[in-house]
Amino acid sequence: MIRVLVVDDEPQLMRALRINLSARRYEVVVAADGASALEVAARHLPDLVVLDLGLPDMDGTDVIAGLRGWTKVPILVLSGRADAADKVDALDAGADDYVTKPFSMDELMARLRALQRRAEADAAVSAREPTVLIGHFSVDLAAKTVAKRPDAPAEAPESVHLTKTEWAVLEVLVRNPGRLVSGKQLLQQVWGPSYESETNYLRFYMAKLRQKLEPVPSHPRQLLTEPGMGYRFAP
Repeated sequence: MIRVLVVDDEPQLMRALRINLSARRYEVVVAADGASALEVAARHLPDLVVLDLGLPDMDGTDVIAGLRGWTKVPILVLSGRADAADKVDALDAGADDYVTKPFSMDELMARLRALQRRAEADAAVSAREPTVLIGHFSVDLAAKTVAKRPDAPAEAPESVHLTKTEWAVLEVLVRNPGRLVSGKQLLQQVWGPSYESETNYLRFYMAKLRQKLEPVPSHPRQLLTEPGMGYRFAP
């Protein structure tokens, strides 16, 4: 089932979208502000995002930027802003399509189906890309799987399960190979701007990733901490 994240602070519109999307066999998760949207996206990993720009805590373009830091999920902006400059700003920030309010539900569904087809085509291409090697495992970001490498020692597990949040943290790091990712940047991209000071989150999830992926978690070779600065993935 395709999961859609709907981000809008209008309760009536939120209800209408939930009903219509559910009737068309979409799984719907919702958020009423930008910070919640980033948190829900990291937790539920939606297949599509429908996003209003006029949110109570931040502009929708900031939400787009936060999502684009770690995911290529298709984003359809649904906004009352009809000015061309607003559309350009949203698309430049990383949105994939733009529908102005008021809108036809049939048009919205057609746009979502088009984005879904494009995402499926992109996923087919990504699936052919090499996997990332970490410790004794091959990590496939497209398929969200961690499998034992052929040359791994016999005692290594055949596969490893990562939670959605662990995947989100890991993906930000491996998509920036060799580069320092600041703690603030990682927190913002995975949890949202309101979590920028929650460094304990990073310590916890980095420890979990090392326990699952590093041969010697206490002496990591690839999932590295740069004290006082951030984290780095060493290919």
